[in-house]
Amino acid sequence: MSQSIGNQGTVLIVEDDRNTAALVATYLEREGFSTVVVHDGGEALQAADDCNPVFVILDVMLPNVDGWEICGGLRKSSDVPVLMLTAREEEVDRVAGLAMGADDYVVKPFSPRELVERVKAILRRIRPVSPAMTTTLSFAGLELDPEKRRVTRDGKPVPLTTWEYKLLYALMSSPGKALSREELLSQCYRNSEAVIDRVIDVHIGKLRQKIEDDPATPRFILTVRGHGYSFSDGAQR
Repeated sequence: MSQSIGNQGTVLIVEDDRNTAALVATYLEREGFSTVVVHDGGEALQAADDCNPVFVILDVMLPNVDGWEICGGLRKSSDVPVLMLTAREEEVDRVAGLAMGADDYVVKPFSPRELVERVKAILRRIRPVSPAMTTTLSFAGLELDPEKRRVTRDGKPVPLTTWEYKLLYALMSSPGKALSREELLSQCYRNSEAVIDRVIDVHIGKLRQKIEDDPATPRFILTVRGHGYSFSDGAQR
């Protein structure tokens, strides 16, 4: 494990190829990030607990514990943004990674400069920058506080992944408005060329599991057949 000092927060790099990990770390440190590097999947979750990263760059193929399992472990307790690295470009891998809670997916070989720009872009999107984004949204006991980036249900915290949070914010910001999958993608994932629209359905399903009393009969996130989804405005049943 290696660490350097920066002022933009710590990025955890989980990559068994030492040359790749060192190159990514160098480019991140030039942009003011600190980095923590681990080369074994078995060390990744403990490293995340220890360094409290603002971002995780995670290779899919790792010794002992693979990237899918690590991403799933992170999502049980954290909404830290995750970017997956892989040598495979199949659509099923992209869907699997994004559905598991990853925020981006980069295929090797890649440009380290582009990788860093993706990290910065994702961090910009998840950090509220406009006064309009600081108004608390609430409906029937469900509350979303953009300033604290916290969601509660009847006063109890609801842990959401970055994807789930962005989807819920987009829907709650326009109650009663039907949003297509394409619109949700454009609002939640600006750099969406690598994202499949059916990933939205997977995340909606997981979000309903967390906020609905009965996910099969949702009261908050409603399906608009043939179009997409909407957030209840109190008039729809």
